[in-house]
Amino acid sequence: MSTHQKVAVITGASQGIGEGLVRGYREKGYNVVATSRSVKAGPDAGVHAVAGDIAKSETAERVVREAMERFGRIDTLVNNAGVFTAKPFVDFTQEDYDLNFSVNIAGFFHITQRAAREMLKQGSGHIVTITTSLVNQPIAGVPAALASLTKGGLNSVTKELALEYAKTGVRVNAVSPGIIKTPMHAPETHEFLSALHPVGHMGAISDIVDAVLYLENAGFVTGEILHVDGGQSAGRW
Repeated sequence: MSTHQKVAVITGASQGIGEGLVRGYREKGYNVVATSRSVKAGPDAGVHAVAGDIAKSETAERVVREAMERFGRIDTLVNNAGVFTAKPFVDFTQEDYDLNFSVNIAGFFHITQRAAREMLKQGSGHIVTITTSLVNQPIAGVPAALASLTKGGLNSVTKELALEYAKTGVRVNAVSPGIIKTPMHAPETHEFLSALHPVGHMGAISDIVDAVLYLENAGFVTGEILHVDGGQSAGRW
């Protein structure tokens, strides 16, 4: 086992942005540990798949353990797994609440805590979390209180951890997207979703991958919430 090649752990890795991130890190020469409920092993020996529910501590434990056993190190964690439920505040159910907090909050907490331990031991690392620009710029007609509660917390903890780890060699950042064209958005919704951005169109998966990889290379950047949102966070429109 060689421990010289850098290693990225990516959650929510089976499709959409996560799948794009796996490709992006492999193109940079990283080994990748890819995890999601439905991820499957492929032919690439540089990608190790770990299937499981990221909201559960035992999944996080297994992901980090297998990353260390297989590749010997963890250099980057990308917290990409997340859910988004849009409905009027009074219509949210207990199931909605449980799902959003389990995936968005517990899914961040368990894997980040375990990956950070390994990064602190080696004196270097990078944690990146995918949040949403709705946290800073709510949109009339898109009721998303659970996103504000959960993803807003992730923005806050990004800054807290960036300062907590500032002198350790571990950087902590976030990417805050607008609405990205992924399989979760049916084609018939694209016109409406495009109009929710000042630039008049949705983002591409590559826009988020490029932003994460920029942060990967930006050694003097920590505590940053990088908005990749077609102008949503710029103000009212």
